[in-house]
Amino acid sequence: MMDSQTWRVGFCCVFLLALVGCTRDEGLQSCEEVRKLFQWRHLGAVKGLPDSPRTGSDLQVCISENPTCCTKKMEERFQIAARQDMQQMLQASSSTLKFLISRNAAAFQETLEILIRQAENYTSILFCNTYRNMALEAAASVQEFFTNVGLFLFGVDVNPEEFVNRFFDSLFPLVYNHLINPVVTDNSLEYSECIRMARREVSPFGNIPKRVLGQMGRSLLPSRTFLQALNLGIEVINTTDHLQFSKECNRALLKMQYCPLCQGLTLSKPCMGYCLNVMRGCLAHMAELNPHWHAYIRSLEELSDAMQGTDDIEPVLLNFHLLVNDAVMEAHLNGKKLLEQVNKICGRPVRTPTQTPRCSFDWSKEKQGIKITTRNGEETLANRRKEFISSLRLYRTFYGGLAHELCVNELAATDGLPCWNGEDIVKSYTQHVAGNGIKAQSGNPEVKVKGSDPVINQIIDKLKHVIQLLQGRSTPTPDKREPPQLGSGGGLVEQLSGDCDDEDGCGGSGSGGVKRTLKITDCECMILAALLKR
Repeated sequence: MMDSQTWRVGFCCVFLLALVGCTRDEGLQSCEEVRKLFQWRHLGAVKGLPDSPRTGSDLQVCISENPTCCTKKMEERFQIAARQDMQQMLQASSSTLKFLISRNAAAFQETLEILIRQAENYTSILFCNTYRNMALEAAASVQEFFTNVGLFLFGVDVNPEEFVNRFFDSLFPLVYNHLINPVVTDNSLEYSECIRMARREVSPFGNIPKRVLGQMGRSLLPSRTFLQALNLGIEVINTTDHLQFSKECNRALLKMQYCPLCQGLTLSKPCMGYCLNVMRGCLAHMAELNPHWHAYIRSLEELSDAMQGTDDIEPVLLNFHLLVNDAVMEAHLNGKKLLEQVNKICGRPVRTPTQTPRCSFDWSKEKQGIKITTRNGEETLANRRKEFISSLRLYRTFYGGLAHELCVNELAATDGLPCWNGEDIVKSYTQHVAGNGIKAQSGNPEVKVKGSDPVINQIIDKLKHVIQLLQGRSTPTPDKREPPQLGSGGGLVEQLSGDCDDEDGCGGSGSGGVKRTLKITDCECMILAALLKR
């Protein structure tokens, strides 16, 4: 006597076979189920569709010796539906990845904006609490400095060397007038400009400007590159989500997904091997992205790991006011020497006592210094990057495994069940199953893959470029085969290339006489390379 479990398994098998057979028999007798599905999918008017099977001599793809429920117009509508289905599946499969990158790109930018505002406030508080006499005059320089920090981080071509030097140039006349020679002042713009220009010659702030430039260079550039890389990641996904497929692919999709309906097989699903051949053929060009996408994520991870400690932009920005305070104190301690140097360069000031406007707002109840609350360790930018990279790592083989993912989760029949092989319902698919990528498609029996896709090639070129930036290296162009010449003028690369001691913070004040527009160039890639090797 049959036990209950064996009976249930046997009944299910008979039921499934009967269901497939019943579906085919009904299809041969009536096209009602096909008409209902056509209407349900909103593929066009039901009027004019066949009520019963007919010969399909006018069909181009869904060709069969059996009677068919499809007309040429229906086949055209099914072709559009197959293409739309593919686009929707691609967008659905990448939606989580796209959301992960776009959400974090927005979060990182917002966090950086908050840090910039916070650092600006700390610096303003420093002047209001400790150097009240010069607070109002310093406000514009402080605001300009942090505005330039933000512009650089978010992709504008401003030069950190220039805006760091400009800040300390503007700070020196204030320190001179209020701390070094506070009794008398000269109201002329010419005299203040002379003091400003003398700053680089007399070095009133010691090595502080060089330290600031070194810290800013080693933290701003990687953060800017990191943000640019995330935006490129979003661009890659947006492009592949709307990729145009070849005529051969569109025909194969139609044959796999909708041609069974023409024979009344409304419940059929493609065999796994058949589905893999069709999807790997359609996504062959996209699969070429896989090694570059993998390298992109790995490079993001390496740069994120390198952006730690003194190279982390968060402490660099939030501790900027401490370096400013050190700079002012340095000038104050060497006031007598600086007074003599300025008198030699600019002459003696006109002795006109003036009343300097004082800070009109109180940022803190404390008379001296600033009380800064430390942020929760879990909320730091470094931890957020770490969490993001940990999640992104799961998508390293996204483009290589996309075809398999779509077949397993969306399209193909479960192994062991009757399935559609492109012509009929069979027990299993017997054709050769092609691998991933263009080279593997030469033996694909379902889709012919020709040439390369220019859109995919363009994406690959962009990924290669951003990988070079993330890794701190760049492929030299024919006219840049010689190593960059680092002159004595104090360019950004010279200040941050590592040719200085640790005490100086790997930076220099330079002359700043030449206007430079900052781009992520071969030279600046050296900065990132040095950072990654540390």
